[in-house]
Amino acid sequence: MTAPTIDPQQALEKMEDEDYAYIDVRTVLEFDAGHPEGAYNVPWLIQMPGSKVPNDAFLAVMKKTFPLDAKLIVGCQAGGRSAKAAAALVDAGFTGVLDQCAGYGGRKGAFGQTEEAGWQASGLPVAIEAEDGRSWAALSEAEGGSK
Repeated sequence: MTAPTIDPQQALEKMEDEDYAYIDVRTVLEFDAGHPEGAYNVPWLIQMPGSKVPNDAFLAVMKKTFPLDAKLIVGCQAGGRSAKAAAALVDAGFTGVLDQCAGYGGRKGAFGQTEEAGWQASGLPVAIEAEDGRSWAALSEAEGGSK
């Protein structure tokens, strides 16, 4: 199943007014280069030398970190990974999932043109350092998985 989509400004408003948690599903390297302020990093894919592979611990870490009725906004770089991650969360029983489909860098068209500005280009709060307990290293360690 798919999750309802929202734009970056709506995501920020939901985080501020309705206590939604932002789940950044980009790789650790992408997250560490800049992410929505207050975001949790739970990668959909894990960066390996020369490629990205599925993160087998994604759902386990999400279930350990959040209750099934948690208010969650899922975002990535441009919308592809967040759509897949949000659908997986809905299929796993999470009931409050929204997809911030423009991601951090903006939703792109078929020819690479920006169709919707992402979090960063929208001028929304950005951080480089993860808040305590919100990095993939901290979350996966709490799950007992690898970094």
